[in-house]
Amino acid sequence: MNAGSTAERVHEALRAQIMSREFRPGDRLDPALLAAPLASSVTPVRDALHRLTGEGLVETRTAGGFHVPAMDEPGLEDLYDWSAELLLLAIRAWPGPATPPPLGDIPDDAALANRTAAMFLAIARHSANREHALAVDRLNARLHAVRTVEEHVLDGAGAELEALWLAVRTAERKDLKTLCRSYHRRRRRAAADIVRAVYRAG
Repeated sequence: MNAGSTAERVHEALRAQIMSREFRPGDRLDPALLAAPLASSVTPVRDALHRLTGEGLVETRTAGGFHVPAMDEPGLEDLYDWSAELLLLAIRAWPGPATPPPLGDIPDDAALANRTAAMFLAIARHSANREHALAVDRLNARLHAVRTVEEHVLDGAGAELEALWLAVRTAERKDLKTLCRSYHRRRRRAAADIVRAVYRAG
């Protein structure tokens, strides 16, 4: 296996582990300890952690080392606000006349977090501005761990997502904007409970 394929494999493995909450917020990520389980030397692991730092999934601290970013209520509120702003910008940039974005093949039994990410990315990819999709894709990764616990905190999260899917499928921009704002406001109000759920589930 060449260095390039090893680096990509290690990056994807660590990314998946962080997104699936195999590490708790605030956990230290030691390249030397992570290398063996990933069947890698330390250098590709360190390179992957630097790359994940650029993606917002890992942070470095002044005391040294890599860590999973800690999570608090104000920070999560900011992420929800940014998600709402990005999606509203993307919807405004949809080409006319109104046509629904291609949604791809998402199984009905897919996890709620995966279905949410797929829908938001479809909304962003339908924008005339390609930067919207890049930004939403990165934000999806940062919010994935949070979305895995939302349905345990918020009643009716599945039905809420189905209403959004319907608005996307029918390209009802006004309804979609309204539902998008409501979706994010609801989570913003529950941010403290969601943060607690993430730490309990870790």
